[in-house]
Amino acid sequence: MKLSVALFFAGLFAALAAVFTLLSFGTDYWLLVSETCDPGRSVGPGGVTVERGDVVVGEEAGDITTFYHEGFFWRCSFGANVDDKNLLWKLWFTNQPHSKVCVHAYLFPFPVSHQTHNATDYDSAIIYRGFWSIFMLIGVAAVVLGGFVIICAAPFASHQLYKAGGGLFLTSGLFLLCVVVMYVLWVQVLDVVNLYIDHQRSVLCPNFQLSLNYGLSFMFAPVGIFFCLLAGLLFLLIGRTIQIHYH
Repeated sequence: MKLSVALFFAGLFAALAAVFTLLSFGTDYWLLVSETCDPGRSVGPGGVTVERGDVVVGEEAGDITTFYHEGFFWRCSFGANVDDKNLLWKLWFTNQPHSKVCVHAYLFPFPVSHQTHNATDYDSAIIYRGFWSIFMLIGVAAVVLGGFVIICAAPFASHQLYKAGGGLFLTSGLFLLCVVVMYVLWVQVLDVVNLYIDHQRSVLCPNFQLSLNYGLSFMFAPVGIFFCLLAGLLFLLIGRTIQIHYH
């Protein structure tokens, strides 16, 4: 009876782990960004400084905010004449315009580009993003494979399959934990964002402002990690119990 209850909760946690992991992997909302240039003092066409009160023909008046959202697969952007006081709501799935520009984000993390960073920083960013992508793929593959192994193990058919499934869920949780830590380091610790802001202020707009927030995809990842680790430990315990009492 106790073993059946443990198996029920382990299966529930495994299902939740798979759902949150796949949501984190498949939705492109790890990072939410807005870029704003204050029109009070900006750079106009031809690099001419535009002061407050000047009229620039051919450009819209007011703040033009560019919004980005980025995930594993895509980085998408669109512009709007709005502020970024509620960035999460502005970039909600149903609140976006019909047309926006999207580029592949597998190896091109925001905000690194050839224009804003030197060749060394750019190559280092590509390598860093490459490892991040590989860890993400391993974590997702492990949780999916672990689910199939557990399905094959039920009901109490093989303690080895339960142990293998538990090991795969633990592997997935550890790799996804590395993914989250690497992403936080990229956004908060490494100097790539500050370099981008300095470049934009020197070239585009002296009052350039950048706002960064973590999105729902990022928030799904720690939940998936928690359930992966919990399900993995329970399946290992179940496998050990079956080995002792039934073999």
